[in-house]
Amino acid sequence: MNTLDPRALRSAFGAFMTGVTVVTAKDKSGSPLGFTANSFTSVSLEPPLVLVCLANSSSNFEAMVEGKGFAVNVLSEGQTDISNTFARQVEDRFAAVEWQEGPYGSPVFDGVSAWFDCSMHKVVEAGDHVILIGQVEAFDVAEHAGLGYARGAYFSPSAGTDALFSSPNLIVSALIEREGELLMLDDGHGGTALPEVTVRPEEGATGALKRLIDATGLTAEPSFVYSVFEDVERKRQHISVLCHATEGKPASGAFVPVGAAVLDDVSDPSILSMLERYIAESQIGTYGIYYGNQKSGAVKPLHSGS
Repeated sequence: MNTLDPRALRSAFGAFMTGVTVVTAKDKSGSPLGFTANSFTSVSLEPPLVLVCLANSSSNFEAMVEGKGFAVNVLSEGQTDISNTFARQVEDRFAAVEWQEGPYGSPVFDGVSAWFDCSMHKVVEAGDHVILIGQVEAFDVAEHAGLGYARGAYFSPSAGTDALFSSPNLIVSALIEREGELLMLDDGHGGTALPEVTVRPEEGATGALKRLIDATGLTAEPSFVYSVFEDVERKRQHISVLCHATEGKPASGAFVPVGAAVLDDVSDPSILSMLERYIAESQIGTYGIYYGNQKSGAVKPLHSGS
């Protein structure tokens, strides 16, 4: 379990705000309850606040609104069944998951990418929903890749790149983040660059990403594809994946605090533009995926659902 250090919280928020989540609590009798959330985001770092939305028609409405708090469980890529279970009426939802009582009292699941155990900060009426704002009292982050949901289907960010792209000139790079810092390498020309590799025909994009991470000497997990663009001038496709690393010294390069200074020596204009976006998005914990070429394109917001 992590302390409530703002940098650790920023890292956790940035990693998981777009994943599929199950919100849990206990009713007045102490029985666990929960539902798959369709909206979850960070609100503040100081104090650490998150919010979820709950329909007024929910069977959990009264217990959630009157409860002392709730927990947010960010599901990992192997927990699709848990998401489905908590998204429909099932007699004993909690029989489908291993769980324990969190430090503040709400149920937290085993095997999730992260959990946040919160006290109730405020309840805000919002049309046919209420917004539950919780203050994070305790949290934990694991190295399991998160479960994503888009266009009516689940997807695994760590395994989805091969299905999305195949190109004889495909480059995979990684934004490897740890506690508000990014791993930057020497580009060999007096500047800095992200770790990147050219995809070999026999390995695919996922294999190339694994090879790239292994070469850093770090333990890191892919979170989601962050940017996809065509480098027209060099006639190659580029995929950049956001990854989250644990403790350890990289084999080369160094972690640099996310901020303007990280941009000073970046020599590739397309990577520079992507890093400028990442810095802005990491400050608010809301991310999108860029599609386009090295000069122009569009950022598509990431969505989660139940």
